[in-house]
Amino acid sequence: MAAAAIGLMALTGAASAQEKTAKVGIVTFLSGGAAGPFGVPARNAAELMIEAINAGSVPGVYNTAGVGGAMIEPIFVDENSKQKNADFLKLVEKDGVDMVIGYISSGSCKAIAPEAEKAQKLTILFDCGTPQIFEEILTDPQYTFRTGAHATMDNVAAALYLDQQGVNLDSIAGINQNYAFGQDSWRDFSESVKQIDSGTSIATEQFPKIGAGQYGSEISALLTSKPDVVHSSFWGGDMEAFIIQGSARGIFERSKVVLTTGETALHRLGAQMPDGTVIGARGPHGELAPDSELNSWFRQAYFDRFGTLPTYPSYKMAQALLGVKAAADKAGSADQDAIIGALKGLEWEGPSGKVSMALANGHQAIQDTAYGTYKFDKDTGKPVLVDVVRFNAECVNPPAGVASLAWIESGFEGAKCD
Repeated sequence: MAAAAIGLMALTGAASAQEKTAKVGIVTFLSGGAAGPFGVPARNAAELMIEAINAGSVPGVYNTAGVGGAMIEPIFVDENSKQKNADFLKLVEKDGVDMVIGYISSGSCKAIAPEAEKAQKLTILFDCGTPQIFEEILTDPQYTFRTGAHATMDNVAAALYLDQQGVNLDSIAGINQNYAFGQDSWRDFSESVKQIDSGTSIATEQFPKIGAGQYGSEISALLTSKPDVVHSSFWGGDMEAFIIQGSARGIFERSKVVLTTGETALHRLGAQMPDGTVIGARGPHGELAPDSELNSWFRQAYFDRFGTLPTYPSYKMAQALLGVKAAADKAGSADQDAIIGALKGLEWEGPSGKVSMALANGHQAIQDTAYGTYKFDKDTGKPVLVDVVRFNAECVNPPAGVASLAWIESGFEGAKCD
């Protein structure tokens, strides 16, 4: 079943046989350790947004039904598959989708991006973070887009946040998953810190395999090396396991810990998250999203439907779908070539604010971001983020045509910060 489509659902029930449809493959983790914290919230957001888009009930400029006059028909597919490329080709060749929106893991995106170009099928990567996609793997993309910023933003902003908060950066350590996202995240964070404080030393670098779940030896290495800061881009179940195991052994008391994807655990772990942890959301999502009519509507609609607040995977899925709608409506068509032409270089508003397709010749998004510090409010019994700092997109993303590492090593040349 992991290789097969989970289901085909027409969510409005209002579309007649005569109405034009846009068949969309939605790929996210529906099973395995990443499903609960990441995949299911993304799937939930897709269901909610597709229903609202088809009904024309999204507020503001999105209050017309469908995308370019077509009703969205989703086919949900489990990303937790050993044959991701075959699943993708099934969507394209057998199911006849008009586009694919999906992929959380950077490993998935590295495999699918070249396949999308080969198949000449519009494919929108809604989450995966590695900057390798358009800096190394696809340097001239035609059919592949990513509607969320890549992870260089997360790690540059994390370094700047720590510096602004007066955190000692003499010694840093990392515990990151041993694949593209983890390796790139640690590279960008450690190099950014070195630009801020040339005297910084690296205490230890830990790279357990993705999905390991047990981190006893890595935590021992962190405790022994006594860093001022511990950086982790762990996500999903791995991150939650590290929080529980690391807090039990005092890591969060002895070092300032920064979790670049930590926002997904705020409500899932609650008081189990140690106070003082620095939290990111891979953009201004979730608890870090700006106030707006669209954000208020999204949070309330999501809570009313699913009984919990949306976290950043939900926001990023909503962002991708609204990007498709904005492009299709601008073009006046849901045809692939029309959407590609309109999405390239497009700017639109999502629940997290403005998204600009500014990199990779208009195929890669940039956006503002934010970090905050975790505190559990015992009076309300709810987690809060304090000392929130927001960063302009142009402050923490490389300029067009400049590779991420080269930009960091230049001392962030061309960055535009408030």
